[in-house]
Amino acid sequence: MNTTSVKTGLIQMTCSPVKQENIDKAVAKIREAAAKGAQIICLQELFTSEYFCWEENHDFFSLAEPIPGPATSLFSELASELEVVLVASLFESRAPGLYHNTVAVIDADGKYLGKYRKHHIPDDPGYYEKFYFTPGDNGYQVFNTRYARIGTLICWDQWYPEAARITSLLGAEIIFYPTAIGWAASQDETLNRQQYDAWQTIQRSHAIANGVYVVSVNRTGIEHGMTFWGGSFIADPFGNVLFQASHDREEIHIHDLNMDKMDETRVHWPFLRDRRIDSYEPILERYIDR
Repeated sequence: MNTTSVKTGLIQMTCSPVKQENIDKAVAKIREAAAKGAQIICLQELFTSEYFCWEENHDFFSLAEPIPGPATSLFSELASELEVVLVASLFESRAPGLYHNTVAVIDADGKYLGKYRKHHIPDDPGYYEKFYFTPGDNGYQVFNTRYARIGTLICWDQWYPEAARITSLLGAEIIFYPTAIGWAASQDETLNRQQYDAWQTIQRSHAIANGVYVVSVNRTGIEHGMTFWGGSFIADPFGNVLFQASHDREEIHIHDLNMDKMDETRVHWPFLRDRRIDSYEPILERYIDR
C-alpha cells in the first residue's frame, strides 16, 4: 500500500440484457487490463446488466444478489489470480424488500474488503432509482488496498461536495466514481455538451478541493432511448484531466498515477489546513430560511 506509483485501470463498456454476457465481458476486459499492467481496476455502475432504472419494473429486482455473494466470489478469485484490486458496482439484495446500489472492493489477494452503499439516490425521468434503492446507511468508506487507499462513491454522489470531502478526510488517495449517466434522445447537441461539461467539472473540482485523484467510469452505448455518454476520465489533484475516453466506444485505459502528487499539491494549495471547521454547522440544515 502507499506505493509512489499506482497503475489504475478503467473499463468503459456497453451492456446487454443478459446478465451472464455482461459478467463474461467484464471478466475478459479485467484480464486485458491486468495484462496491460493495471493494479487497480474500476468497472462502471451496475455493469452486470443494462441500466434497468429507466423504468419502474418489479421484475428487475431479480437481478439483485447478496454482497458478499456469487459475483464477489467470482471476482475475488479473479483478483487473486491476477493480483489486482477490483472496484465492482453491483445491485445488492440485503434482505427481503431491501435493496441497495453498492460497490464491493476486493483486494489484490482476493480478500473482500467491504462495501459502500450509494447515499444519494436520484429520481428523474429515465433514472427511477428511488423505486429500487434504499439510500446507503453504512457511512462513507475508504479501503486500504495493496496499492493505495481508495474511496468509492457512486454516480449521483458525484454532484455532492460533502461526499467527496468526507471520503477524502477519511484518507482516500483516489476516489472512484462508477457511473451510468447519459443523454436523452430528445436533447440537442448544445445541451448534451453542457451536461457533460458540468458533470466533468464538478468532479474535477472535488479533485482540486481535496487534493486527490478522481477516476470516473461511465458506461457507453444506447439503451431504451438513453445514449450513455461514456467520457470516462481521470483527474489529478490539481484538476488536470489526464485521460478522457470517447463518448461512443468501449475502452480500457491504464494510467500511471504519481501518488507523490497529492502531498505536493496539498502543500502549495493547503485547503485542508485552512478549513474553518468551527463555522460549518449550518451545512447540517436542509435549507436556511432567513
